[in-house]
Amino acid sequence: MIDKSVREMAALAVNALEDKKAEDITVIDISEVSVIADYFIIAGGSNVSQLQTLSDTVEEKLGRAGYPLKQIEGYQNANWILLDFRDIIVHIFDKENRLFYDLERIWCDGKKVDPKDL
Repeated sequence: MIDKSVREMAALAVNALEDKKAEDITVIDISEVSVIADYFIIAGGSNVSQLQTLSDTVEEKLGRAGYPLKQIEGYQNANWILLDFRDIIVHIFDKENRLFYDLERIWCDGKKVDPKDL
């Protein structure tokens, strides 16, 4: 069972992504198939500026709520930005890289979660 604060953190991240018009937000519960995190949140954007804005907004909203960012990867190139908050990992992709890496397929052993259920 995932801790309530982790669900709240994931919900904040999803809300931040929605606020900046992220595309095709997917939440995968990986708590039973991996020890690296409880949730993967995957979202898309249409250009470098939007991907960086999505990343900045997630980092700001979670930081204000007391959830510090552990690590960020890919911000400068902004074709795949990874935000590691320990219990959740947010992946923000451009269209091409999202199709290429297809994390939803790779992590199909996890459970898809409706973002509204967080």
